[in-house]
Amino acid sequence: MDLSPDQIVYWRVGFASLNATILFTWALMLLLTMGAWLITRRLSSELKPSRWQGLLELVVLGIVEQIKAVGLGQAERFLGFLGTLFLFIAAASLGTLVPGFQPPTGSLSTTVALALCVFVAVPFFGIQEQGLGAYIRSYAQPTFLMLPFNVISEVSRTLALAVRLFGNMMSGAMIVGVLVSITPFLFPIVMTMLGLLTGIVQAYIFAILAAVYIAAATRSQQSGSDDPLEPQPVS
Repeated sequence: MDLSPDQIVYWRVGFASLNATILFTWALMLLLTMGAWLITRRLSSELKPSRWQGLLELVVLGIVEQIKAVGLGQAERFLGFLGTLFLFIAAASLGTLVPGFQPPTGSLSTTVALALCVFVAVPFFGIQEQGLGAYIRSYAQPTFLMLPFNVISEVSRTLALAVRLFGNMMSGAMIVGVLVSITPFLFPIVMTMLGLLTGIVQAYIFAILAAVYIAAATRSQQSGSDDPLEPQPVS
C-alpha cells in the first residue's frame, strides 16, 4: 500500500518525474477552473437562475458569511484566497469517490504548500491593513520580550496546519484501503462516506483557521490586546 501519492510515479526521466501528487493536483486545478468558467460564462440576474448558478451562489454566500463570522468585515477582499483553499481541499476529498483518484492532500508536500500560502497571506493582508511598521511592531506586543515567541508561534502554526491536514487525509485513505482488502463490500462504502465527510470538515477547518490568522493580523494596533478569536462588528 502506498502511504502517499508521491510514491506513485507514472513517468520518470533522469531527475524529472511525474507522480500522482502532481498529476491529480493539476487535474483538480483544471477541473475547478473549467467548472468556474462554465458556470460563470452565462450568469443571469433573473429571479430563477440555473441550478448550477444557484449552487455557486449558495457556496459563495456561505463562504462569505463564514469569513464575516470570523471577524473579517470586508469579506470580499479575502474571498478569492480563502474560498480557493476550501474548494481545492474539498474537491480533493470529493475526488476520492472516483476509482483510481489519489487525493493530492494525502501528500505532505501539498499540505505544506497550502500552509505556506497561508504563511505568506497572513503578513500580506496584515501589512495591507496596518502598514509595514505597525505590522512588524505587532510582533513585539505586549512587550519586546515576546518577539521571539510570536515569531515561533507564526512558524509553528504553519507547520501544524500542514501536518493536521496531511495526517487526516492520509489516515482516512489508509483505513479505507485496509477495509477494502479484509472486509465485505458494504462496510468500506460506509467508511468511504465517513472519510468523505471528514475531508469536507478538514477543508472547512483549514479555511477557517486561515481566516482566523488573517483576522488577527489585520486588526489595528489599538485593538491588539483584544481576543483575536472574538468576532468583530461588521459595518
